[in-house]
Amino acid sequence: MNHKEAIQHKVFKIIGSTADELSLECYVIGGFVRDYFLGRSQVKDIDIVAIGSGIELARAVAKKLSGKPEVKVFKNFGTAMVKSEGLELEFVGARKESYRRDSRKPIVEDGSLKDDQERRDFTINALALSLNKETFGDLLDPFQGISDLNKGIIRTPLEPGITYSDDPLRMMRAIRFATQLNFTIELKSLRAITENKDRIQIISKERIVDELHKILMSEKPSKGFELMHKTDLLRYILPELKALQGIEEVEGQKHKDNFWHTLEVVDNIAATTNNLWLRWAALLHDIGKAPTKRFDKKIGWTFHAHEFVGSKMVYKLFKRLKMPLNEKMKFVQKMVLMSSRPIILSEAHVTDSAVRRLVFDAGEFVEDLMTLCEADITTKNPKKQRKYKNNFKLVRQKIIEVEERDRIRNFQPPVTGEEIMKTFDLKPSKEIGIIKEAIKEAILEGVIPNEHRAAHEFMLEKGKELGLKK
Repeated sequence: MNHKEAIQHKVFKIIGSTADELSLECYVIGGFVRDYFLGRSQVKDIDIVAIGSGIELARAVAKKLSGKPEVKVFKNFGTAMVKSEGLELEFVGARKESYRRDSRKPIVEDGSLKDDQERRDFTINALALSLNKETFGDLLDPFQGISDLNKGIIRTPLEPGITYSDDPLRMMRAIRFATQLNFTIELKSLRAITENKDRIQIISKERIVDELHKILMSEKPSKGFELMHKTDLLRYILPELKALQGIEEVEGQKHKDNFWHTLEVVDNIAATTNNLWLRWAALLHDIGKAPTKRFDKKIGWTFHAHEFVGSKMVYKLFKRLKMPLNEKMKFVQKMVLMSSRPIILSEAHVTDSAVRRLVFDAGEFVEDLMTLCEADITTKNPKKQRKYKNNFKLVRQKIIEVEERDRIRNFQPPVTGEEIMKTFDLKPSKEIGIIKEAIKEAILEGVIPNEHRAAHEFMLEKGKELGLKK
């Protein structure tokens, strides 16, 4: 079968004719070909395989491309990278690979195209299209990758146990592709992942997190976490999440399974936002429930302060996975810490002061917090669901009203420390902090409006109480 339409871009003709001049066989392989057959928008990083030196081919091609782009050579890997017209072309010589038990870095030898296709992770990523003039657009599919694409199956070209043991990152990639494409991992392959799960420990945290991000950013992330749970990879990657699974019963009282609830929340939030860190917050919003779970004879199951405990756990989890310990981590912590606040508001009569405090504490992230809390509604009771959603609408409306009137978001005190010092002729002292805090509390409680004149008068009264003279 010929698929010239997949390789219409002029760069493929240039690569093919250059390979002919060098008497090299040459193919485009991997994600670009897979996505063409799936009808997805094709990836911009394109893998080119030469039967011979990929580096030599890259150098010769670069000379013919407009602007004569730089060739980046990675000698250790036998690869070369050329960037041209928004495409990243990676050239490599076809190779055979063998592995040592303690490393995912292979021992590499020159090989045939079939050797190169065998070393690929999945049959759907082993599809190759010829770029040589005589065979331009011919498909080489020795492992029935097209059939697997049509059936929606993730399968390895070789024995899955060998494929996953050699490079355990492929276990995460299998789950990620199954999630992104909504494919099924072949049963033999799924079993091999379970059998090799402990091998994931030789993979760097950065590589694992890269796959986790892609799973979280897919349309239905729960599929990936469900597969990690099923194969028990979760125990090595996110034990905090695994700990939420299960329902305990004491004296006929049960609590809900917080693991499956969490996956529902993540899917809910995935339908409303592409903010990766807000999706992380949804994934971790209940992790504090496992360590805080208690049974009380009078009130049943409790999870006291699980939001506070969970927010502390976020730091440890990010640190362990070598994720950024910056504003992104602080944002996730804040969302976890505050995840129950709007829920409590929506259940009670919503007072202005409670809304002001919510907006003050959440600051610029109040919208994100509301999105998280709405995603947290997983009740199957339609009446309850309607009630919660309506209550959240009221809270959102109240936030808009209070915000328009009182401007609490990113609150700046209307009276500064300098003004207090000047008014009462003070040097830096605890009295200044006491007055500033009293003004803030008075505004949040609605005692005074958030404006300078009222705050100034309140400052004078407070100063009098503290025995300060103007």
